[in-house]
Amino acid sequence: MMRPRTSSCTKFWRATTKTTPPTARSMSSSGSGEQQRLLVGVDPCNKLCKIMLSCPNAGLEQALDASGVRAFPDVAEQVLLRFENAGMLAYRFFDWARRQQRGYAHTVRAYHAMIAALAKIRQYKLMWDLVAAMRAQGALNVETFCVIMRKYARAHKVEETLYTFDVMDKYGVAPNLAAFGGLLGALCKSKNVRKAQEVFDKMRDRFEPDAKTYSILLEGWGRAPNLPKMREVYQEMLDRGCEPDIVTYGIIVDALCKAGRMEEAVDVVRDMSHRVCPPTPFIYSVLVHTYGVEKRIEDAVDTFLEMERNGVKPDVVVYNALVGAFCKANKFENAFSVVGDMEDKGITPVARTFNIILNSLITAQRYEEAYRVFRRMIKCCEPDSDTYTMMIKMFCETDKLEMALKVWKYMGKKQFLPSMHTFSVLINGLCEKGELNRACPLLLHSSLPYIFLFCFLSLHPPSIPSTSISSFPIASWHGNSSSSSPFSLSWLSQSSSVPMTRRPLPHRHP
Repeated sequence: MMRPRTSSCTKFWRATTKTTPPTARSMSSSGSGEQQRLLVGVDPCNKLCKIMLSCPNAGLEQALDASGVRAFPDVAEQVLLRFENAGMLAYRFFDWARRQQRGYAHTVRAYHAMIAALAKIRQYKLMWDLVAAMRAQGALNVETFCVIMRKYARAHKVEETLYTFDVMDKYGVAPNLAAFGGLLGALCKSKNVRKAQEVFDKMRDRFEPDAKTYSILLEGWGRAPNLPKMREVYQEMLDRGCEPDIVTYGIIVDALCKAGRMEEAVDVVRDMSHRVCPPTPFIYSVLVHTYGVEKRIEDAVDTFLEMERNGVKPDVVVYNALVGAFCKANKFENAFSVVGDMEDKGITPVARTFNIILNSLITAQRYEEAYRVFRRMIKCCEPDSDTYTMMIKMFCETDKLEMALKVWKYMGKKQFLPSMHTFSVLINGLCEKGELNRACPLLLHSSLPYIFLFCFLSLHPPSIPSTSISSFPIASWHGNSSSSSPFSLSWLSQSSSVPMTRRPLPHRHP
């Protein structure tokens, strides 16, 4: 077993678990945004983000105009990447930026971020409008269509996914092996591996598959899980002269571990050590993680130590797996010791590292310790969406709404845009406690459809304060065209999918 270290970082983490609970109180290389920052003394990206967070509904464009900040393409790209979960709010900024000056052109990365954001809220009409704009700008590429295929597949729109691939030629982008792999990957990751296999069998003579193509199918069948079919695809791969690479082996090891065939997985890893393809830290992390899930903590530690003996330098992924193994065994002191060991070796813990610990503490109902870890975490690294969502949910479920709202306000202070999941967790927590007057304003700032609120209104009719209803912009519910709110019914009506035909047509056909 790994002994807890006594480094300064370990002491830091041990102190975390023992102290008294605190009180609750392209074109981006142009450098234009950097020049603006040096001249004005203010980061233009941060300033624009603050404006968007402070007035997300009416008056956004006027506030942006009045700011005096020019959203150069590199700046606009940064803003859009930060607001990837903001839906129509992000689109309004995108549209405002390109109307600033004649000849303005967004970067390809900004277009892709906006396309993905619109697809998340099923604004497919606007999404295809952007594709048409990219074509006019000469900015379309294979990745554009791969982004769209992934989003359609994630929404379980298989026909639209296939159509997006088929229509590439008409948009002047020739489908290649990368696009073919993008189509297969989109289908496999959305649990449509049988359809992916059907497409592969139909098109493999058109595109010569390589190891990467076969690896996509192997991963799909491994997730199914269907090991016999996975072995069949692997054998076909070898028969066609495709040598498995490190990614292929990683997929096979992962599939065997998930199927509970640990001995076979270990044999594959040991066989790799004798080939020209030695195992990577990721592959060891799969073994360590699986041992942790099975509560075989000694095997997890032995695997980690074996990796080091074999000369494989651990990275943050395998350390996270070891932290998770100790947490699943409720050995939190050892988990903190691993965090100390990471920093001693120059590996900085990331949000995922702390999320593993937080999730385990919350599951074990050790809420005060979880909050202390969160307080320490924000001094070490930036929390992510999962971190904030976990903490808000924990406080809501333990009847500490004020603390949940404190976390929410901290997110705003850090200019961290909440995901729709974070919004829904807080709104749900407030509604469950009858706090409709506090939930309603949050709904107006989110990208959640109004049907979300209607569900809670039907569940909690006795606790609805009349002020909550009267303060809502009722005119926008009736599709008032003069309203600048993106949450009008006319906006919601655009969220319908592309018409379902054998091959559904996008809004704007080439």
